[in-house]
Amino acid sequence: MRIIVTGAAGFIGSHFCEHILKNTDWEIVAIDKLNYASMGFDRLKDIDVYDDRRVTMLTTDFTKPIISGMAKEIGQVDYIVHMGAETHVDNSITDPEPFVMSNVVGTMYMLEFAKTQKNLKAFVQFSTDEVYGPAPEGIDYKETDRMNATNPYSATKAGAEQLAQAYANCYGIPVMVTNTMNVFGERQHPEKFIPGTIRKILTGETVTIHSNPDRTKAGSRFYIHARNVASAIMFLFEKVKCGKPYYMDECGYPQYSYRYNVVGEKEVDNLTLAQFIAGIVGKPLKHEMVNFHESRPGHDLRYALSGEKLKEMGWEIPKTFEDSLRKTIEWSIANKKWLNL
Repeated sequence: MRIIVTGAAGFIGSHFCEHILKNTDWEIVAIDKLNYASMGFDRLKDIDVYDDRRVTMLTTDFTKPIISGMAKEIGQVDYIVHMGAETHVDNSITDPEPFVMSNVVGTMYMLEFAKTQKNLKAFVQFSTDEVYGPAPEGIDYKETDRMNATNPYSATKAGAEQLAQAYANCYGIPVMVTNTMNVFGERQHPEKFIPGTIRKILTGETVTIHSNPDRTKAGSRFYIHARNVASAIMFLFEKVKCGKPYYMDECGYPQYSYRYNVVGEKEVDNLTLAQFIAGIVGKPLKHEMVNFHESRPGHDLRYALSGEKLKEMGWEIPKTFEDSLRKTIEWSIANKKWLNL
């Protein structure tokens, strides 16, 4: 098997490549434009099972068409997992254009390239819980619920999903959409909450906790390790045969886009999470509750997805949240370069 992974030099993409290298004999075509978040190809080369005989690294910008020479270098593949994206919500609020180009236009060009693949088994559009918008207490959004994007990042990911669905329905591309909640793990960029909190606790800085307007309730998420996300995608490759009608809509038209939520096993508020990190680091937590929504109206207090669909199919999270988080913290302390320390 041969698989394209876009954003392969990024945090989640490199973990997915690591999972493939450890658990299959597949060949990987790693595509990345190496922006600020990629840190070059260091994440891939840091994998203990990295094998340059099985990994072809290609530096290209998928917000432009895949040119003929690059297409020849890639050749025919069995799977495309489109993880490459701009992901930082703050940056999208400040400057939406790079997000539109990467997440919408880039997805279109990858779908166009998918049309040239003769034996493609699945095109995975890797998406986010944020397309559904904020979740009230007691609500966990299912795969069939409406979208309600509240910031440019989530809007561009919603647009990418709609493009993927359109290419499935119009061109027969075997599309699978995965909506994943907050992913963490080793080698994550310190702009994200968990590695950023580890860094601030180590240096004695104040950790800002996203909260409600009166600063009494911390925001919450369902965190999941990148290894578990990789496990879920490979599970879906085994269980789901894309390309056949997934369901018939209310007008009797076949819909071909398969959709699955990939969710951590428990909801954790960010103050509790920061306290857990401080306990493992062994240093006191200095924190401040901040109403992010006041200055960043696209931030939402709570996101939540239902993971029942995958659970009913038989997928189980390989590692618990606490075990994964503890190992990530300990690894980060031992590998401080990934925290920019």
